[in-house]
Amino acid sequence: MPSMENGSSDVSRAEEIKLQANEAFKAHKYGQAIDLYARAIELNAQNAVYWANRAFAHTKLEEYGSAIQDATKAIEVDPKYSKGYYRRGAAYLAMGKFKEALKDFQQVKKICPNDPDATKKLKECEKAVMKLKFEEAIAVPESERHSVADSIDYHSIGMSHSSPSMPTQVALAAVAVAFVAALVMMVGAAATKVAAVVVVVVVVLGTWWWGGSTEVEPQYSGAKIEGDVVTLDFVKKMMDDFKNQKCLHKRYAFQIVLQTREMLQSQPSLVDINVPDGSHFTVCGDVHGQFYDLINIFELNGLPSEENPYLFNGDFVDRGSFSVEVILTLFAFKCMCPSAIYLARGNHESKSMNKIYGFEGEVRSKLSETFVELFAEVFCCLPLAHVINEKVFVVHGGLFSVDGVKLSDIRAIDRFCEPPEEGLMCELLWSDPQPFPGRGPSKRGVGLSFGADVTRKFLQDNNLDLVVRSHEVKDEGYEIEHDGKLITVFSAPNYCDQMGNKGAFICFEAPDLKPNIVTFSAMPHPDVKPMAYANNFLRMFQ
Repeated sequence: MPSMENGSSDVSRAEEIKLQANEAFKAHKYGQAIDLYARAIELNAQNAVYWANRAFAHTKLEEYGSAIQDATKAIEVDPKYSKGYYRRGAAYLAMGKFKEALKDFQQVKKICPNDPDATKKLKECEKAVMKLKFEEAIAVPESERHSVADSIDYHSIGMSHSSPSMPTQVALAAVAVAFVAALVMMVGAAATKVAAVVVVVVVVLGTWWWGGSTEVEPQYSGAKIEGDVVTLDFVKKMMDDFKNQKCLHKRYAFQIVLQTREMLQSQPSLVDINVPDGSHFTVCGDVHGQFYDLINIFELNGLPSEENPYLFNGDFVDRGSFSVEVILTLFAFKCMCPSAIYLARGNHESKSMNKIYGFEGEVRSKLSETFVELFAEVFCCLPLAHVINEKVFVVHGGLFSVDGVKLSDIRAIDRFCEPPEEGLMCELLWSDPQPFPGRGPSKRGVGLSFGADVTRKFLQDNNLDLVVRSHEVKDEGYEIEHDGKLITVFSAPNYCDQMGNKGAFICFEAPDLKPNIVTFSAMPHPDVKPMAYANNFLRMFQ
């Protein structure tokens, strides 16, 4: 009899804790919600709702690997619980695994055949999978791809509507033929007539655009680059224009991106930074398209210059809806003075992330399709890590699944590619610290988690003092872990307009390089919501 009473008491107590967790979730305190759901699960692990709710909280923190694990457990507990499949499908979607997501949403529809929301999401997922298949069908093999950047000469761009180049016309025609072929393969010859009309429109409009839409019109009153030199006056004018939601002319955007690519190509995968005694150096974390917070960093800490250098540690774009403004500003400072600003690759400087989380759509809207490919190429040129004065190792994500990795191994990485799903490059971009020793699976589903002992050994092996990384939102904008040997810095306050976190940056002064951490709050921005340009399907789950 007492055991039955205890069981009933545990179930009741678990429900009370679940309600507390729900309130924490509503207040956007997702970490607290996860802890409370975990307590409820300890008391009653046979309630699928607790597992699915914790999966949802993990999704909010971008811990998609943990979300999939919890949602799978909810399904095991109750195979007819539709929200288990729903939460797992949403997590797969956020990872870009559309085919896996489709299977889960098909199951949701099967369980809830009359649910209009389930029907809508299933249709959107089917569209996403069809689009993926189409892109795979027309994709050019890697060995046959030609650089978009190499085909652009910004000096001669936009001279006249009447002089498009023959190579561009030929290229457009080739794309059009591939388009027709893919349609015929996918839906049969009946689509050929429609495709032919589309082809004509693509070729005519595409040729016109390339030949003339980058001409600098007389009425253009925005920032202008005189000749080849990007000046401070130009960058200031451009930032002011951006603050007032004005666009930079494509001709100058091409110049900035192409000049930046040329500089980044010449850098090694691991960049050594020398800060002279008495000088200072600032490291910023994720900015994620929050342009008005980037401007605030410069107002608090000064503009980048040779005397006031910065390192921006990846994830410049996605989620925030001013990513084009952020990336052009950072690239423009790099063009103005290469030693004023250093740029590292984050996991969001990749095609797969940009396709889902908004940058690709934003670039298409504000610039053009050509820039989508151009940015993808330039992101592959970004260095993977930096070392300050041979003492501070700075990387976007974290450390490795094996011991013994030396700085020379990082320098030797061939980074000019999309990030792989495993290996050193993947781990540099994706891994996270954990509070306990050793290594564990990644809560994100990519990379791994590593403990203080892993950090300590890496520092000892490479005669370093400190690891600085980003990649994770923190309530105070930063967190010091692993016995003071690892600092996470995150520079996007009130992330996605909902997390309520502060932003932070770290100032180091040579020779001691003691970290001085500065925190700041979010700035108001125009009424354009985060993820405004993101994948339509993903926005349905925000």
